[in-house]
Amino acid sequence: MSTRHPLAAFSFYLSGRHQVLLSISKEILEGLDACASGEGAFPHEARARASDLMWLWTLGAYEVVRTMCQASRCFSERFARAISHLKADLERVRVPNTKLERIQYNRRDRPIPVSSDRGPDIWDDASKDLLVGDPADAVSCRMLLRSYESVMSSLTPDDVKMSHEDSFGRT
Repeated sequence: MSTRHPLAAFSFYLSGRHQVLLSISKEILEGLDACASGEGAFPHEARARASDLMWLWTLGAYEVVRTMCQASRCFSERFARAISHLKADLERVRVPNTKLERIQYNRRDRPIPVSSDRGPDIWDDASKDLLVGDPADAVSCRMLLRSYESVMSSLTPDDVKMSHEDSFGRT
C-alpha cells in the first residue's frame, strides 16, 4: 500500500480515475509520437485516435481536478493553488470543446460561440502536436498532458489534510 498515489488518502475512487487518465495520456502520446515518426501504415488513424482520446481525457481530467478544487481545504495551500491553476488550463480546452463557447471569466457576459463547423483539433507539424480547444486560442495537447502529470505527481502525503468524505459537514 505504500506505493499508492497520495491522492488515495483524499479519495480512493479519484485515485483510480487518475490512474486511468495516466493510461489514456500514455496512449495519446504514443499516437502522437507514431504520427511524428511516420510509424505505422496509417498515421492519420493514429492522429484521429489520439484526438478522440484527448477529448475524453480532457473531460475526465477536468472532473477529477474540479472535484479536488471544490474540496480545496482537504489539501495544502501549495497544492490547492497548483490544482486551481491546472483547472483553469483545463477549462481553456473543455469549454470550447463541450459548450462550443469561448472561455468567459465573467459569467454575466453573453456567451461567444466557437464555430461548430471545425475539426476537433489542429495538427502542428512543427511540434508534432495536436492543438486543442478554441482554434483562436488553441492549447498544446502535449503541454496539457504534461501539466496534469506534473501537478498530480507533485501531490505528497503531507499535502492531503483530510479525505473527501471528512470535508463534508466538518469545520
